[in-house]
Amino acid sequence: MKKINRRMLLVGIAVLLIALISGCTSEKENKKALIMGLDDTFAPMGFRDEKGELVGFDIDLSKEVAKRIGAEIQYQPIEWSMKETELNTGNIDMIWNGYSITKLRQEEVAFTNSYLSNSQIIITLSDSPAVKISDLEGLVVSTQAESSALDAAKAKSGFVESIKDGKLIEFSTNNEAFNDLEAGRSDAIVVDEVLARYYMNKNGQEKYKVLDEDLGPEEFAVGLRKDDTELLKQINEAFDSMRSDGTYDEIYSKWF
Repeated sequence: MKKINRRMLLVGIAVLLIALISGCTSEKENKKALIMGLDDTFAPMGFRDEKGELVGFDIDLSKEVAKRIGAEIQYQPIEWSMKETELNTGNIDMIWNGYSITKLRQEEVAFTNSYLSNSQIIITLSDSPAVKISDLEGLVVSTQAESSALDAAKAKSGFVESIKDGKLIEFSTNNEAFNDLEAGRSDAIVVDEVLARYYMNKNGQEKYKVLDEDLGPEEFAVGLRKDDTELLKQINEAFDSMRSDGTYDEIYSKWF
């Protein structure tokens, strides 16, 4: 009788363990894994710190959103010029890294509601005589390839045609554009204001000058595939709740 009871106890424990393991596995499998594509040099939105870890405003924001919609986020650095291709071929699920809403991009992706305002500014070295856009005539101007800064520059009537060779020099990252400016090879760069202000603050405001004119305002949002309507709704609802309960302001204050 004792042997039977012992066997029944062992069987019961085994069944309980299997149920617990199955429950944990099921929960893990049911949790959505979303791959977020980003340019990991775009401070302060998403970049690597001194330890090589991904940090930034968009990183913190995405972690909070993931928590609220019951998803896991995987971060995937991508070639920024290929971002829409990476999204629509399924290599990533979101473009989220200071991604500006433009008419051209709206043809390829679905945008969430805007979560941050930005503008495109023009920067020279502090000793440059240029103070307005027309002063850049015949000079070398650079920017990041496939960026909204490039789009804004092209949209400014007569601007690109007026600079040297009638085209902008394009770099893979904004850091490379800044390096080219500092080396004296570029006379000016067109760049997102949020990145530029952060970069100049870290590297010495006195070295740079921001022209009086900019290339217009824009809004940052998350880019999704057009058929991911449920995910779009969930992210927008998470943004709304974060603004309502003060979480958005806490994250904003940390980085700006």
